[in-house]
Amino acid sequence: MFAKVMSLGVTGLAGYLVQVEADLSGGLPQFNLVGLPDSAVKESSERVRSAVKNLHYQWPPSRITINLAPADVRKTGPVYDLPVFIGIMAAQGKLPAPGEERAFLGELGLDGTLRPVSGVLPMALAAVRSGIKELFLPAENAAEAAVAEGLTVYPARSAQDVVLHLCGAAAIAPARAEGYDENGAWLGPDMADVRGQSEARRAMEIAAAGGHNLLLVGPPGTGKSMLAKRLPGILPPLSYEEALETSAIYSVAGLLRGGEGLLKARPFRSPHHSVSATAIVGGGTVPRPGEVSLAHNGVLFLDELPEFSRDALEVLRQPLEDGTVTVSRVHGSASYPCKFMLVAAMNPCKCGYLGHPTRECTCTPSAVEQYRRRISGPLLDRIDLHVEALPVEYEALAAAQGGESSAAVRDRVIKAREVQRNRYQTLHGVRCNAQLPGGVLRRYCPMSPAAETILRGAFTRLGYSARAYDRILRVARTVADLDGSEVLDSAHLSEALQYRSLDRKFGM
Repeated sequence: MFAKVMSLGVTGLAGYLVQVEADLSGGLPQFNLVGLPDSAVKESSERVRSAVKNLHYQWPPSRITINLAPADVRKTGPVYDLPVFIGIMAAQGKLPAPGEERAFLGELGLDGTLRPVSGVLPMALAAVRSGIKELFLPAENAAEAAVAEGLTVYPARSAQDVVLHLCGAAAIAPARAEGYDENGAWLGPDMADVRGQSEARRAMEIAAAGGHNLLLVGPPGTGKSMLAKRLPGILPPLSYEEALETSAIYSVAGLLRGGEGLLKARPFRSPHHSVSATAIVGGGTVPRPGEVSLAHNGVLFLDELPEFSRDALEVLRQPLEDGTVTVSRVHGSASYPCKFMLVAAMNPCKCGYLGHPTRECTCTPSAVEQYRRRISGPLLDRIDLHVEALPVEYEALAAAQGGESSAAVRDRVIKAREVQRNRYQTLHGVRCNAQLPGGVLRRYCPMSPAAETILRGAFTRLGYSARAYDRILRVARTVADLDGSEVLDSAHLSEALQYRSLDRKFGM
């Protein structure tokens, strides 16, 4: 007796169709599972056996062979418990053949209950591409699967629910897709809480408007971390396409909360400085997304930047440049998108008080140099804006009202991003100025003669690299967009150049 059940798998962010073939034959009772399964998949035999018996169905007293096709692709995780269960029941004749337009996935408990699995969103999208019409899965995963258009999602609490539905005894109500609102209000910390720091606030607005990387340098207690944590509040809301990309990464990583569909807020990742290089870019026996991918379409905040290991910092260089990272391991490779804003904060020296107006620095010149040298020139070159956060005056701290609210700043940022979206409609994958390729910079960044003179003089005097030249133009383009100008004027170039001051001040 033979039965075939459709299921799904995922490698990286790419879902694919898996055929679960169940065959019952004569011979001594035995359970064989083939098709390049990992340990979690092999253990499904005991989970399925217990579920069948505890749901009061008969376990076939025969040789059972389960094949997961394609057999040359490694299968991982407990996602195949439910399709194996359905395959064995159908092979016994207890269920009608499910057909090739139905797919099943989910982990089984020993009592037959269904538990959520990771990677459901990419698998649901792959199901639509493969012609699957109905998907049966754990109820906790239904919200993210329902995002896939053209797919009827049936949320089940146990394998018993699926059996009754297939037999026509008790139908499962299909899950409804939640509408996605791109104009959600920000409910996190507000920029109005920040006192003083007008230059840093301006740099934050420019960074948010153009998607630029930002470095905040200043003594302890000047509000560097406070500012960084308020950056998501002034970023534009996630578009539907961005939410789909980011949610797929979180689905694969198993970080989507139960019952949650698409992410509604831009991610903000803030790893501790003890994080490893592998955790930053991703890895593991089976490649998993790292911090740079979890921050896709959002912010990666590195507080106390020089305290991170050299390896952890240097692996950022390629993701910052390419917007994608490929993790290769023995069991395969996976590519993940990682277009994120890097925001970093650091002290000017080890003790933190170099240049402080009232506190004396206790570091020797060699200690200061050694501390600053922890940040390599190539990494600093990839950061668009370098801003000094100065100690806040007492009058600003004691003021009855704080600065401008996040909502007001966000409105200007959204308008600037809308200008960029319309400008770059013909450029694939470009959503903001920071993603503008170097080959088209001159076309989209026309300069006035005065601006051209300023940039030529700065480039000649200060010895900027070609990468720094491109990044200065991108920042100036954002400043001009906030100013409502299509041409880059001298004021726009001058402001962009002032945010490269640490290149020579820190001698990196």
